[in-house]
Amino acid sequence: METILKVDNLRVSFQSGEEEFEAVRGVSFEVKKGETLGIVGESGSGKSVTARTIMRLLPSPPSFIKEGEVRFLGENLAHKTEKEMEAIRGRDIGMIFQDPMTSLNPTIRIGEQIAESLIKHQKISKAEAKEQAIEILKLVGIRDSAARYHQYPHEFSGGMRQRVVIAIALACRPTLLIADEPTTALDVTIQAQILNVMKDTQQKLGTSIILITHDLGVVAGMCDRVAVMKDGEIVETGTTVEIFENPKHPYTKKLLNALPRLDEKKKPKRTPLAPVGDATGKPLLQVKSLKQHFDMGKGNTVKAVDDISFFIRPGETLGLVGESGSGKSTTGRAILRLHEPTGGNVLYEGMSVSRLSKKEMKTMRRHMQMIFQDPYSSLDPRLKVLDIIGQALDLHKLSASKEERKRRVEELLGLVGLDASHAQRYPHEFSGGQRQRIGIARALAVEPKFIVCDEPLSALDVSIQSQIVELLEDLQHRLGLTYLFIAHDLSMVKHISDRVAVMYAGKIVELAESEELYSNPQHEYTKSLLSAIPIPDPKIESKKKRTLMPEQTAADRYNLMNSNLVEVSAGHWVAQVKN
Repeated sequence: METILKVDNLRVSFQSGEEEFEAVRGVSFEVKKGETLGIVGESGSGKSVTARTIMRLLPSPPSFIKEGEVRFLGENLAHKTEKEMEAIRGRDIGMIFQDPMTSLNPTIRIGEQIAESLIKHQKISKAEAKEQAIEILKLVGIRDSAARYHQYPHEFSGGMRQRVVIAIALACRPTLLIADEPTTALDVTIQAQILNVMKDTQQKLGTSIILITHDLGVVAGMCDRVAVMKDGEIVETGTTVEIFENPKHPYTKKLLNALPRLDEKKKPKRTPLAPVGDATGKPLLQVKSLKQHFDMGKGNTVKAVDDISFFIRPGETLGLVGESGSGKSTTGRAILRLHEPTGGNVLYEGMSVSRLSKKEMKTMRRHMQMIFQDPYSSLDPRLKVLDIIGQALDLHKLSASKEERKRRVEELLGLVGLDASHAQRYPHEFSGGQRQRIGIARALAVEPKFIVCDEPLSALDVSIQSQIVELLEDLQHRLGLTYLFIAHDLSMVKHISDRVAVMYAGKIVELAESEELYSNPQHEYTKSLLSAIPIPDPKIESKKKRTLMPEQTAADRYNLMNSNLVEVSAGHWVAQVKN
């Protein structure tokens, strides 16, 4: 096959004062006509820097190509002027960026953003550009494209915005398409749709694709060949089947081993060392008809959580899964009264949390804590770790002296796998995984029995995710903790949870034991979610059929307003339409 792109010994550095940081170190690879090359690796591995160097999108200074060649159709892009690159970008090489909201102009209609590229590169009239833009919108699966041509980005969902970004990248039928983490910000069902769009358009247009991602499941289903990057270098390359079936490099093996798989049975849970609950077997937490509605004004009410009920036993982990906007995080916050619930009741050890005064709630928070989603924004950058964790001890008067406070913080850091010396550092001096460990230590400071884990893995690389899950499981084993584990990653949820509740549009549509839910899903939404999850095995992915949901409103799709949970077998509850 014809070689479209050849990168040879590419070295890219960033200059900061007198210091030089080499982000890409002697990278070499090539892309053939019509093939998809996956470049995988964790944050900081140099994947995106490599992609942006190909497109010459990095600002210079501070970046510069220190050595090497980037040959596209025989021409060295490293020596092109900015004006020459402007002609190549969009016309010959298209790029799909990670965040569709920041890569679209919010003040310009989406059709005009596509037409702009066509007018610039193909020198056609506005009428012809509009006609072609409408056809491209159809190509990427946007219905009523003639009408949607005139809409603005904010009128589209996240998945539809990403389709628009793909449409812009494909507008001039480029020879090469670079997709830089194109599905990271998307829910799993939307991700499946976007990947299908990319595959379909590649087959129709014969485009070559470089897919940059940290998700090996996506790579298994999309790529012909894979290059694994670590610390600015390619440590292993080969066909997708070779990489997955017979990885050679320790780092590749580490990435593959860190991935939880839906088709693998979960490990048996260890018996807690600490006593949990009492002899009566009563639930630790009961949620009864919980509602959380938000008044948006002008008679518009968002029912973020709409009459849900469940319980969590002492020492148990209940997984709460669903897509963005399903209401799962709002549920966690309503339980802890970080939002005041609109209705319903939350019972902790039989006591009504919903009816406590602010002063009583402050005391109750000793028993109920939260680990937040973003380890970057949830820690005060102005405070040392000693004070971030120590604040909780101060609030509940749990240390009699500064020495006792310091000793307790150091003990907590040791408990989450950090060093006592870390107490004197600031959050910016830590990696994302270390920051999440600090967040966990802060939650543990007041010795709670129950913790809401609100998407604690979403901002972390896959190998760091597995470390945090192991830490949470170990802490549960040692301290007898009870978790509500909120996430959209169903693979990880399966392996950490005893039972799983599936949320959609503010409702629980299915709840069952973990293995039962994954082996025997009953609700159409659960089936759709499970079918959309990529499995890191190219042979399985090549045969897999996905159950994609139609583009309808929640009410139209599942008639949720007229359904209630029915126990279809022991402990397995499913939302069914009332007769």
